[in-house]
Amino acid sequence: MELSIDTSTAWGGLAISLEGSLVAELTWKPGQNHTSELFPNIERLLATAGLESRSLTSIFVARGPGSFNGLRAGISAAKGLAFSLNLPIVGVSTLEIEAYPFAFTGLPLCPLHDAGRGEIAAALYRHIDTWQCLVEEHITTVDALCREVKEQTIFCGEIPPAATGVIKTALGASAIIPAPHERLRRTCCLASLGWQRLKSGRTDNIATLQPIYLRLPPITKSKKKY
Repeated sequence: MELSIDTSTAWGGLAISLEGSLVAELTWKPGQNHTSELFPNIERLLATAGLESRSLTSIFVARGPGSFNGLRAGISAAKGLAFSLNLPIVGVSTLEIEAYPFAFTGLPLCPLHDAGRGEIAAALYRHIDTWQCLVEEHITTVDALCREVKEQTIFCGEIPPAATGVIKTALGASAIIPAPHERLRRTCCLASLGWQRLKSGRTDNIATLQPIYLRLPPITKSKKKY
């Protein structure tokens, strides 16, 4: 049994799978409470599936991009479980998880997240014979991204509301934007991608696995006066 952990954004997700096939799944909105809510929900999901932690054989975790605190909580928990239970660990891009449900279309898939400062985090994937990453995670602007689109593309992920109108205006029928509920990130997709990598021997090193941070965290100036 595999445990998948995703705390990349304000949404949290957990899944139990068997060779990548979903057994149980939990999605909730912890906001900024990933750390306090994560392990109780792991215990809850294991109990729902009638399992104990010793039943687990591997850990899959979303690596971001996403919120600094959320990613830190999820990856720390995943690494702690993998180390204590002596299990292999696999990290998967959060943007890749969001693109994967649309792989069946064969179209270019562009997952987006708000990166702040008027910018977005984006990547590009496509499934033609095999699942491919065409452009890795990067920070850009909506305008710059639209200029790069040359064919009909599906935009998915947690798209900032303001970006939706810009994309539709700039690209017209070349932009396919599924409804928000269709774009909700599912941890079962992390389970499927994680299993594919585990099966092919592409595991991560517990000591060196890190979140995907596309921008350094903001530095808060000290309020202490000297």
